[in-house]
Amino acid sequence: MARPRTITDERMLTAAGTVIARLGPAFTLADVATEAQIATGTLVQRFGSKHGLLVALITAAIASMQRDMRAAVAAVDDPVAAVTQTLSERFAPLDDPTTAASNLTQLAFDLADDDLRALMAEFYTVMEVELRPLLRRAVAAGALPGAPPVPVAARILTALADGTALHWAARPDDSLCARLRADLAAVLTGWRHALHINEEGRTP
Repeated sequence: MARPRTITDERMLTAAGTVIARLGPAFTLADVATEAQIATGTLVQRFGSKHGLLVALITAAIASMQRDMRAAVAAVDDPVAAVTQTLSERFAPLDDPTTAASNLTQLAFDLADDDLRALMAEFYTVMEVELRPLLRRAVAAGALPGAPPVPVAARILTALADGTALHWAARPDDSLCARLRADLAAVLTGWRHALHINEEGRTP
């Protein structure tokens, strides 16, 4: 009979996230093991390599994001406000210049790897898909009459949030969450007003 695991994957992945936030792609398995207070061999046995650890970390992040965003959708009364809150919360862990720079540097390395890039594509796809129910509720309630089709709106807002995080990492004025809320509010406020098209098919 196999012995139960006393060191969970969650413990090791949490340690990996902490170390990446501090060191970026320069981190080693030994760094993660030290943070998790385990032997490096335990990490190797569980994930095989640094690449395997990163695959597991992104996969877990996707599942966590999906779970959290679905819970947010079920618990809100104001879907427009919830869009801003949900996206701000997704990026809140980056609300520190050093942490943001380290994670974005790691992202650059991830995008250079076929497997990790595919997982990052899935990450952003899930973010867009899970944002759509909030946007559908807002559109159905007449709160965003000027919004583009829901899939396009979700793509625009997630891209805006990601771009804002990148800009803020280079120019960290105020806080990232405050910048995100302001930028998202600017777009959503515009979408609260219907576009009026004249006979030539142009907005006045």
